[in-house]
Amino acid sequence: MQKPHLIEFPKLGAPDIGYISVEEVQGLVPFPIERIFWTYFTPESIVRGRHAHHATEQILIAVAGRIIVTTEMPDGELMTFVLESPHVGLYVPPNAWHTMQYSHTAVQLVFASTRYNEEDYIRKRENFLQVWGSK
Repeated sequence: MQKPHLIEFPKLGAPDIGYISVEEVQGLVPFPIERIFWTYFTPESIVRGRHAHHATEQILIAVAGRIIVTTEMPDGELMTFVLESPHVGLYVPPNAWHTMQYSHTAVQLVFASTRYNEEDYIRKRENFLQVWGSK
């Protein structure tokens, strides 16, 4: 079972000219990308996410600002990641409950392994614990 982990994308450039980060097909993302979406202007008081997926894998990237991501694995292991570098992404496997809290200026880019399907979401924590067998 995969755990959430950071992926560092190439960071090319210099402070005086700027940077570019690149992901190519069959590169660092461990799945074919079926959906790309982004979130922005999220108030700092709002916690988003609060769900897990049956099948969807994701890479979360803070292309601007800061995002604090907390994940919970089926065995109860909690992990917290601070995303604030646009060349670093967080891999979130399908069996991880996750929440995100944003700085107001944060822009989150997400690569997902599946197209949107409401049935893939586990939106109640009690159901997550039942589905994935957590304590």
